Order: sequence, then structure tokens, then C-alpha cells
Amino acid sequence: MSTQDLLAHLRERFGETLLEARLAGDEVGIEVAPQDLPATARALRDEAPFRFEQLVDVCGVDYLAYGVDEWATEETTRTGFSRGVEAKVAGRLPMLEEDLSVETPHKDRRFAAVYHLLSVSLNQRLRIKVFAPDAALPVIPSLIDIWNGADWFEREAFDLFGIMFAGHPDLRRILTDYGFIGHPFRKDFPLSGNVEVIYDAEKQRVIYQPVTIEPRVLVPRVIRAEDAAEAAGTLDASVAKEAQDA
Repeated sequence: MSTQDLLAHLRERFGETLLEARLAGDEVGIEVAPQDLPATARALRDEAPFRFEQLVDVCGVDYLAYGVDEWATEETTRTGFSRGVEAKVAGRLPMLEEDLSVETPHKDRRFAAVYHLLSVSLNQRLRIKVFAPDAALPVIPSLIDIWNGADWFEREAFDLFGIMFAGHPDLRRILTDYGFIGHPFRKDFPLSGNVEVIYDAEKQRVIYQPVTIEPRVLVPRVIRAEDAAEAAGTLDASVAKEAQDA
């Protein structure tokens, strides 16, 4: 079955249940509301035109800063860009007191889970995107009853993004430590973290303490072709002068 045929079958079968259905590259992607996710997923697994037997992955997504650009210039410069100087994304510089997330375009639809499905029988793939209705407490129905493999995938999305999966029997951290503070893949999570782990020689044990890393201002420089030629000419002149003096 071609991707166009799959897209047509999806639109015919699920109709208005699909909030979005389109081709992205060579794969079909759909979006459904959280309340429609379990029934849609079960139909995709069991019904003949689809037969998605395998859940390949579940990815969390944070759209908090989606579409927000920190680069101040549109062309390369000799002095570099302003990334790290004029911050527009919350969490990148921990010392910022301003709430940079207020004006972001995706504030109301911040957290999403993306399910990647594979039909081994029909050799076709599908992505399902589901947005959590509440960004303050993102909750999406678990699909562990439909695909057992959702167990660790949903735990990972919970650990890294803080997305709750209703009905998951053992929703707890899987990658970070049990005492970890926050969810590290959220856009407003400080890049240097909140705490650090060190070995205390006096106490002779590993301890947690507030992070002591000083945030760095990163200003990447982009050298244009004419600048490189100018630098090369200056170097050649310097070498010639040294040879003459010698």
C-alpha cells in the first residue's frame, strides 16, 4: 500500500476524529485528541487496512519555544551572532528573572506525545501526535494495554518531559536518578541543571549540592570568505617581514 493509499484509508475510516492527516516526507502523520487516542490506536492495530502490530517508539515534544529565534542577524558577521546574549528561550540562562515563555506561540499546546507505528505485515509506517490539553499538568492516555512496548517508552517521556500517561501501571523515572529535580528535556529546564553530584572527601561519600557551574555566554563567530582572504594576506605579509628582518 502506498502512503497516499494509507492516508486515504485513514481519512475514510476515522473522518473528523483526525485533527490532522498529512504526508510528511515519505511517512503519514496524523493528530488525534487525547480522548480518541485509545480507540484509534486499537483500530490501527487490529483492522485489516492498517495492521500496525509494532509500536517502535514514543517521543515527547515540548513546543514551548517553537518558532522563537534567538539569532539577531540574517547574515554572517565578523563579530558573531547574539545567541547567548539576548536570550529569548526560558531556561537557557538560569540567572534570568524574566518569564520568557509568556509570548511563545505554542503556549496552549505545549506538550505532545508522538507514537511511531510499524506494520510488519504491510510494510508501512505511521506517526500519531497527541497534545496534552493542560500544559500545567500534561496528561495523555497510556497505550500499554494495546502495545506492551509502550511501557518503557512512556516512562521515558514522563521522565524527560513530565508527561503523565493515565493508566500506566508503573509510571516512574527510568533515565534520571530517583531524586532528580525537574524534567531535563523541557525547554525551561536550566542547561546547567539544578543540582550536581560530587564526592565529598571530608564526608567520604557522594553528595548532592546546588549546581556551581557558571553559565557561559556562547557567541559563535562566522568568518566570511573575504575575511578569511584578508586574514591570509595579513599572515603572508607578516611572514615576509619576518624573513626580511632575519
